[in-house]
Amino acid sequence: MTEVQPRPQKPSPQKPPVQVSFEFFPPKTPEMEATLWQAIHKLAPLKPRFVSVTYGADGSTRDRTHRIVARIAAETGLVSAPHLTCVGSDREEIKAIARTYRDEGIRHIVALRGDPPQGATRYVPHPGGYAYAVDLVRGLREVADFDISVAAYPEGHPEAPNADFDLDYLKRKLDAGANRAITQFFYDTENFLRFRDRCVARGITAPIVPGILPIAKFRQMLNFANRAGASVPQWLHERFEGLDDDPDTQRMLGASVAIEQVATLRRHGISEFHFYTLNRAELTFAICYALGVRPQPVTGGQS
Repeated sequence: MTEVQPRPQKPSPQKPPVQVSFEFFPPKTPEMEATLWQAIHKLAPLKPRFVSVTYGADGSTRDRTHRIVARIAAETGLVSAPHLTCVGSDREEIKAIARTYRDEGIRHIVALRGDPPQGATRYVPHPGGYAYAVDLVRGLREVADFDISVAAYPEGHPEAPNADFDLDYLKRKLDAGANRAITQFFYDTENFLRFRDRCVARGITAPIVPGILPIAKFRQMLNFANRAGASVPQWLHERFEGLDDDPDTQRMLGASVAIEQVATLRRHGISEFHFYTLNRAELTFAICYALGVRPQPVTGGQS
């Protein structure tokens, strides 16, 4: 009797390693500042690709943003990426800020149009400034060879007339010199995957990095979603129903939701994630750990 030889197994395709990045915002009080630095030092050993620091809608946090970015680079060795917007400054002011970052060795920038200042009903370009993010990207390219991230909106920007217009504008920002797009947070994963497919069909080859907002407080997240024009699926309302006075369970469910979300995206070939931390480390750390991103030794100094 002839022995049957087992059929050789094809090796499974190797998935690229997971990369993460984190967003923080400038704190308003000493207590919030302490919480911010606790979060940064907790998350630093995860070796994110970069960490970004937001910028006030009217430029009100400019100095605080700069101070935090410089301190992150000096104390943690992480690559820090300040947000820079078109709001509240003319072109020469923005170029001067960019040159300062360049001279300090900061090479990553998140370039955004920015939101209207408080009290304004709509965005109005600053006289003599960069009108929109695509113009800001071109201006930054004149200053230095920055690594530039821009924003993307899987459900369309709230002010865009339609989804095709918004997608064309995203392509213009990337064609102008941006390196990647980071999306608005979302909870409908299928919607993001359809958006990614539309980007590919439109000829966009730059990475589209999903923005992940872990839910610590469901009502707070709903306020963010309402302001940003992001939809919240009914199943998510049902999952958090009746938990307004139970913050511990909300955080546990929030971690579970985000872990499910990133695991699904990972199965669909996504290997890079951007976390909106809200200056808290716990949920983001747990989600990254579930993704296989584990702490590593931290060294000082930004390269």
